[in-house]
Amino acid sequence: MGSQKHVFLLLSVLLILNSLLFSGADEDHYYEFILQETEITKLCSTKTILTVNGSFPGPQIRVRRGDTVYVNVHNQGRSAVSFDWQGVEDPVDGSNELIQPGKNFTYEIELDDEIGTLWWHARSAWAKATVHGAFVILPAADEEYPFPTPTSDQIIIFGEWFRQELTEANETIAAGQADGYTINGHLGETYGCRNDTTYLLEVAYEGLYLLRLINAVANETMVFAIGQHSFTTVGQNATYAQRSFSTSLTLAPGQTLDVLLGANQNVGQYYITAQPSSGRHNTTGVLQYLTSTGV
Repeated sequence: MGSQKHVFLLLSVLLILNSLLFSGADEDHYYEFILQETEITKLCSTKTILTVNGSFPGPQIRVRRGDTVYVNVHNQGRSAVSFDWQGVEDPVDGSNELIQPGKNFTYEIELDDEIGTLWWHARSAWAKATVHGAFVILPAADEEYPFPTPTSDQIIIFGEWFRQELTEANETIAAGQADGYTINGHLGETYGCRNDTTYLLEVAYEGLYLLRLINAVANETMVFAIGQHSFTTVGQNATYAQRSFSTSLTLAPGQTLDVLLGANQNVGQYYITAQPSSGRHNTTGVLQYLTSTGV
């Protein structure tokens, strides 16, 4: 009887040790990306763009520090395309691989010390304008943020929109100035088209939000602000950063920022603005409080 008790205790200890050893184990994640032609209406006209899984911007990848990510890209479009995993430290096999129409290719992305926000995109300028998305790297399962834990996080991608269809043949258009700028694919109210939509960020009073900002605009520095609110920068380009405080944020092309937003103003609606440094065009969104202060 005593020996059975000892065996039971030994097994219990081994199970606990096993749990401690593997609770933070790295994981594998699998994503399917379908490159396809999609009709989208913006700026009062409809055109065909290349998308991933039919959306603009494309789907997000969300994993943890140290994980391995497999992305199987199926090219159902009309042109060969390759992908870039911007900011990933270790070389990604096949990054220069042109995926021909009707073919597929699986990227294996091994993460190391990256933490925070990166992004993925097509390599060619004409495809990159619409084929891109967020790459979120959370702390490992046994890690915590080195700042107050946010209520939730929100991805905000600054993009650009061209009236003309972008193809390999007219790629130089994508290197010029866009006809409009977007927040998560929304042009906002400033362009005067009835069908254009406005980005809405909903927050709870006294909530703390981690905004993951990505400037996917090819040739413009973007300036971002939310009326009567301030930001605390805690990371950039998938590394933690020394905290800094500001009421507006400037992102160079391709840059990412992680910032904390405290929802601590009077309940109501506040304008969100994203404007290129050239001053040509801008886009707006709305921050909306969901609950009252109780006052």
